[in-house]
This record gives sequence, structure tokens and C-alpha cells, in this order.
Amino acid sequence: MTETFYDVMRRQGITRRSFLKFCSLTAAALGLGPSFAPKIAEAMETKPRIPVLWLHGLECTCCSESFIRSAHPLAKDVILSMISLDYDDTIMAAAGHQAEAIIEETIAKYDGNYILACEGNPPLNQEGMSCIIAGKPYLEQLKKAAEHCKAIISWGSCASWGCVQAARPNPTQATPIHKVPGLAPKPIIKVPGCPPIAEVMTAVITYILTFERFPELDRQGRPKMFYSQRIHDKCYRRPHFDAGQFVESFDDEGARKGYCLYKVGCKGPTTYNACSTVRWNGGLSFPIQSGHPCFGCSEDGFWDKGSFYDRLTDIHGFGIEANADKIGGTAAVVVGGAAAVHAAASAVKRARHKGGDSHKGGDN
Repeated sequence: MTETFYDVMRRQGITRRSFLKFCSLTAAALGLGPSFAPKIAEAMETKPRIPVLWLHGLECTCCSESFIRSAHPLAKDVILSMISLDYDDTIMAAAGHQAEAIIEETIAKYDGNYILACEGNPPLNQEGMSCIIAGKPYLEQLKKAAEHCKAIISWGSCASWGCVQAARPNPTQATPIHKVPGLAPKPIIKVPGCPPIAEVMTAVITYILTFERFPELDRQGRPKMFYSQRIHDKCYRRPHFDAGQFVESFDDEGARKGYCLYKVGCKGPTTYNACSTVRWNGGLSFPIQSGHPCFGCSEDGFWDKGSFYDRLTDIHGFGIEANADKIGGTAAVVVGGAAAVHAAASAVKRARHKGGDSHKGGDN
């Protein structure tokens, strides 16, 4: 029988107090209230670890690099305690035939009950020969593992959208997981980003383990709790955008004052991700905070939408300071027009009233 998360922690000498503290931190990372900490603790104490096969296709391993830097929960706790990471050729000790045998064993032992985590995507051209794993096309390995899994997690923009290897003209026909022909119809959770935020990755796994269901997804298949708002909506530079205060070129006076990076290519207004709230490196910072515009790496096709530093052309701001005279003039015209209409209406009303009085006087 697979050990539970709590069994593993106790075996490692973790105290009950430290365990409960971990559950509270995990609830906070998921954006849940304090009342959910006991539910997470119960899940960790009673439910077996989730078997996971983590496969790698065409990618740069940045998703794994991000994952191992998670702070809440720590990646080591996820890998060693929360899930049973049966296969991941990047970090596993086994290699060669021993490593590949693990895939077959997991499929046989946990048929229909394991999670298939995909980092990267398969190339379809030349029958998948542009990505070979253990002497066989990755496409073949992917299809077999997907046929017997419970659900698929598409880590990063490579697996979710195709990313740079699918950029035009895409000679290998690199294809995102959900568009692979002949793939078994399984639930797919997309966690895009190049790479995704570490805590977002671990939180998705924690959510599945705790609630025994998949997080609510948006129409593109992304967890709503992390991809329901644009970076622009919660960006600390947003007031400068609304005030028409922009960085015109890197290292100008506006950049030194922390103005909005929209004019130097920031894609925050069209990018859905949690960068401006969860942030990176344990919540320390994110690209916009470090002075670089967001280039929308979690959005489909970001690599084919022109230069990362091209300004968006269809975003309209209020521009309080930039258009103060125009807005003031417009307001004056509106107020003046309203006053004229009111005066005219009052004059007509008075004329009608006088006419009525004269008519009454004649009758008497």
C-alpha cells in the first residue's frame, strides 16, 4: 500500500506542530482561508500519495527548474511526501532500461489512477523522429502513458501551447499536448508559462491531493485560481498607466520613477497569470518589478506576435494627466450645453405659464 503524506513526514522525524504549520502555509499558497488548513491536514493523513509519471518532450527543462524552487510547499516535500514521483528522467537516479521499466510498472500497477505530467511537446513530423526517448519517438511514449492515466497536466507553455519550438515555420510540427492526434481523451490541466511559477505548479498538485478533484478551469483549460486575472489588473504600476505616466525608453526618467512599461512592450494588459500576486523566488519579485516588461509567456502564440518590445496597439487607457486639458474642455462643453438646455427649457416653461395666466384673466 502506498504511504500517505503524513506517514512519510513522521518517518522523517517531522513533528506534529511542524506538519500543521506546513498545512497552514499550503492553504495560504492556494489562496484558501485558514479554515482549509485542517482539511489539508486530514487529506495528508488519510490519502495515499498520487503516483506521477513526469515525461519530457521538446523543451528546455525550465519547468523543472522552476518546480524545484517552490517555497510553499517545498519541492522536496512534494516529491518525497505528497506525490509518488515514479518517473522523471531529469531528477531520477535510475537510467537506461531500469528507468524505462518504471513506466511499464506504474502503468500496470496504477492503471487509470496516476497523473501524467508532461513537460514539453511531441513533434509530429517524420513520425516523431525529432524527439527520441530510449530509442523510440517521444510521441509513442506519450500516447501509451496517456491511455492509462487518470489525467494529464501540461506543464509550461511548451506542453500547453507549443511554445518556441512550434513557432513559424515549425519544421518539426511540434504540437501542444491537447492537439496530439490519437491521444486518449483524458482531462487536461494546462499550467502555462515559460516557465510557470513554482508555487502555482505545486499548488495544483496539492489541490488535487487535498480535494480529490481537479481545480476549476477556464475555457482554455487553465486553473482559474491562478489564471483568472490579467497581470495588468493587479500590477503595482497600474496607477501610472491610468495616469498616462509611461516609460518611453529603458533607463529614462520615467523608468527611474517606476512608471508603467506599456510603451516599451509590456503585455500585462493581455496576459492572464499570477505573476503580480504570487510573484517569483518565494514572492520576492517578478519581471515588471525588476524593470522589464512582461512579454506574455503564458499566452498562446506569444512567440509569433512580433518583438517582445513592440507596443500593444489596441489598449486604451484613461490618461488622466496626459489628457487633462482635453477632458476638462469636454467637461466644460458638456456642462455648458446642459446649462443652455436647462435655460431654454426654463424659458419655454415660463412662457407657457404666462400664456396660461393671460388666458385666465381674459375669461374673468
